Amino acid sequence: MAYNVAVDVGGTFTDVLVFNEETGELTEGKVLSTPEDPSRGVVTGIESVCEKVGIGFTDLHLLFHGTTVVTNMILTNTGSRVGLLTTKGHEQVLLLARAWTPGPLYGWMALQKPDPPADPTDTIGVAERIGADGSVLLELDEDGVREAVKTLVERGVESVAIGFLNSYVNPAHERRAREILRELYPDLSVSISADIGQEYGEYERTLTTVVNTAVQPRTMLYMRNFESSMDEKRFGGRLSIVRSDGGAMSTQAVADRPIQIALSGPSGGVTGSAYLAREIGVPDVLTFDMGGTSTDVSLCLGGETPVRRDIQLGYFHFKSPAVDVHSVGAGGGSIAFLSASGALQVGPASAGADPGPAAYGRGGEAPTVTDANVVLHRIPPGVALGGTLELDEEAARRAVSTVAEGLGMGVEEAAEAILEIVNENMHAALRVVSVERGHDPREFGLVAFGGAGPMHANALGRLIRSRSVIVPPTPGVMSAFGFLSSDIQNEFPETYLRNAEDTPASELKETVEGLISQANEWLDGEGVSEANKRFDLYADCRYYLQNIQIPCRFELDELAGEDSTFLRARFEEAHRQRYNFELPDSPLEIATVRVVGRGTIKGVSLVESENGAGEESAVLRTEQVYFNGAWRETPIYDRGLLRPDHAVEGPAVVVQDDTTTVIEPGYKGAVDRFGNILIEEA
Repeated sequence: MAYNVAVDVGGTFTDVLVFNEETGELTEGKVLSTPEDPSRGVVTGIESVCEKVGIGFTDLHLLFHGTTVVTNMILTNTGSRVGLLTTKGHEQVLLLARAWTPGPLYGWMALQKPDPPADPTDTIGVAERIGADGSVLLELDEDGVREAVKTLVERGVESVAIGFLNSYVNPAHERRAREILRELYPDLSVSISADIGQEYGEYERTLTTVVNTAVQPRTMLYMRNFESSMDEKRFGGRLSIVRSDGGAMSTQAVADRPIQIALSGPSGGVTGSAYLAREIGVPDVLTFDMGGTSTDVSLCLGGETPVRRDIQLGYFHFKSPAVDVHSVGAGGGSIAFLSASGALQVGPASAGADPGPAAYGRGGEAPTVTDANVVLHRIPPGVALGGTLELDEEAARRAVSTVAEGLGMGVEEAAEAILEIVNENMHAALRVVSVERGHDPREFGLVAFGGAGPMHANALGRLIRSRSVIVPPTPGVMSAFGFLSSDIQNEFPETYLRNAEDTPASELKETVEGLISQANEWLDGEGVSEANKRFDLYADCRYYLQNIQIPCRFELDELAGEDSTFLRARFEEAHRQRYNFELPDSPLEIATVRVVGRGTIKGVSLVESENGAGEESAVLRTEQVYFNGAWRETPIYDRGLLRPDHAVEGPAVVVQDDTTTVIEPGYKGAVDRFGNILIEEA
């Protein structure tokens, strides 16, 4: 019997989910993370869940691993010291960056521009020049490369990035410089911009290469330690690391391009939601992931994971495909306070995990969203958070009373006001990815997950007026569930910059076939069989002389006409939906052509549960819970006892180890055949 396992390493906890391929059973576990060596926490977590199931490492078939190792290095600037080789005369490329004009209320005088990730003293220009058309204007000074590399090593750099002008058109000089560097220092980490991104944009391409190089040594060490730990446990299955765009790749591929896993954690929840949406027949969904500090939202159309081609972490904005997620500082730990004008505000400051909300009993005194939920019994008395932490209701009431006194209202009223404000903050985030992009949320389901998501999901569904709210069976480990549905995946882009009206389809086809060949070769290296290969084709299009690019998907057999204007209709439809206008007289420019190579694998499948008709009630007890300004007698349900065809009339609270689901008065919850709770208006 084969098992697949997914591991999501967070800052505090490591989530593990084991999937039985034969029965479809999911077994979850949670252990403390080990930041000094995350691989130890991973192995410990897998061991604990394997013990629950009664299996060993040798029974595991596929292992998917998502990690914040790269994210944390970028945010804390704790990567290696990087040296940069660039074209002579362009040593200031990272200092120039991109122009940005803040709004009049931003207070731009306080902006502190951080130092570039490669220090100017560790940046050396080398004589060489490639023209915009790829022609060699000045041959590479190979002796200059040798001298520059020796100088950088003597200064103490631990890795070297190479980014020459126009190398995305002709990478010959970058590749030769890399050969020279490896001849001199075989053990030194090196990245070239032509491998990291074959797209125009000198600053973004150089910055991405430098960041990739900075995080490479520690990532390679982590991957080696991880593989070694798994080998010691006699794991003989396939090990895949989850990418920022929801796909997966081998540890060797990660060692070459660690930048591509910078947002692997958030990608899992969206990928899992897209998979879930396809399986239950609601392909268009909004995703709502509420944690302790922030809330991540996204929008999935047609059951597809939305992907963007850039990432922003901290101040820096670099090129790498990632799931399109919008974040807002609203979570269970968000702190409520009174502004200078006396108005109640919530977040973005958070109590975090230490000391955490006052209800945790660890010394926290500031009122938080979690404290408000405890005061109102949305988290019922006696419920242990995560199955282990007993909540202190009196401490939560004392914390909330600090804002209640300033507002001149009761503790319960203040707690409800805190929830209303944080809900509106998250509602605004959902509008950004739906209404502001031309989508009507009334046509979408809302998939809620994360530790606090199901608690606020009904309210968010009411505010955004979604079709229904969907609470998965294991919302607290949704990212790990998403990892189990990931494909082996990588992108292969190429700058094109030609008008569709002037481009014969045969010429575009030639370029696309070349990229398919690259993707096919990469998938071969990942061990993907021919039967499991798939290639998705995109053209990033824009109006001529504009810079708003929209990816347009197409098939290879469409490249048969005299020109490439077949792309125009799908571009203008997307442009009109998002911006509500079109420019019929402007030529359409194909800025970038890209191929996404996928290796499909059977990672997870949903299994129908038995019908619950006639079974004993899932109600544990009743409690007084505060809704709409009054206490209401409310049944408390055990999620583990709910079965398909069970109906839950609001008001109701459903408890489980990893979260609590609140169903408001006037709403009802129905359990579908896969164990999801679907909340709709009664």
